Amino acid sequence: MTIGEPEDRASNRVLIPPMTGAPQRPPGDIVWSLTGETMGTEWFVRAAPPPNTNRAEVAAAVQAELDAVVGLFSPWVRSSEISRFNTAPAGLWAVSAEFWSLVDQSMDLADETNGAVDPTLGALVDLWGFGPPGLRPETGPLIPTDEEIAAAMAVSGWHKLRMHRDGRGLMQMGGMKLDLSGIAKGHAVDRVSERLTALGLTSHLVEIGGELKGRGVKPDGQPWWVEIERSPDSDLPKTVAALVDIAVATSGDYRRAFEADGKLYPHSLDGWTGRPVDNGVTSVTVFHESAMKADAYATALTVMGAAEGADYAAAMGLAAHIVERTPEGPVERMTTAFAAMMDEEG
Repeated sequence: MTIGEPEDRASNRVLIPPMTGAPQRPPGDIVWSLTGETMGTEWFVRAAPPPNTNRAEVAAAVQAELDAVVGLFSPWVRSSEISRFNTAPAGLWAVSAEFWSLVDQSMDLADETNGAVDPTLGALVDLWGFGPPGLRPETGPLIPTDEEIAAAMAVSGWHKLRMHRDGRGLMQMGGMKLDLSGIAKGHAVDRVSERLTALGLTSHLVEIGGELKGRGVKPDGQPWWVEIERSPDSDLPKTVAALVDIAVATSGDYRRAFEADGKLYPHSLDGWTGRPVDNGVTSVTVFHESAMKADAYATALTVMGAAEGADYAAAMGLAAHIVERTPEGPVERMTTAFAAMMDEEG
């Protein structure tokens, strides 16, 4: 997604989420731009600081929040809490309060979406080449065999994970690998936004790898404008959105994928089949007050498919936009809540 002002609102599709009252402008007329690296990507913060705020201290606080998330949930870091659980022998393992909380929320989403969000698919993620081991060796087939998929599915599935609330214990069945990549970046965005607010920077925009959250407005009263991500080959209208006290996440089959024998294999996996989704959904965008939930629902709708995903999003009252690739060209589906945000003058 692109951060900035819409160049020409008349040529764009403009989204303005509902707001309760006029947001209060921040003190002063300065906007900081901060950036750094995390989770294999870059983070960006634009924030309006109150007087006498130390820029270096704010940047360090943001990085500290992100480093904490990596230390908990990154399977690419051997010493992370998730890596330790994934390599632990079978048995009941106590976990930290923060780790428990995000797994618990992810399991609630798994129940709610019937597994379209599933935190236990790490073995399948690795098998398909989207985890720390990377793609399978070029000397062998890129596509796993049915037997390999069945073996990974045997240690996957949210309904198999046992959570013991007394003592915050997770039961490692032996070989199960948790993977929270479907919500970790959104969770990190929420954490950074909360930290900035606690430091007095109540007007800010946070982005991590395409997941964004805006709070308040800029000193000139303008919202934080962002361009919604589109697939590289899309001929749909450019869409810009005003992020005022709301988050947005986009899931796309063009982001992390590989091609074999002319077929695209995206990183979004269907836990019921053990395979990458193959339903024609090319992108899903979801707005939500929680960046973590926007991230999770975007993944869930992708796995569900265009028709089922649109019905589910409508039933949940989500502001969601789904693009399906068809032989006749891209087909858009948008919920009532999403359509209501469209500025008819844009």
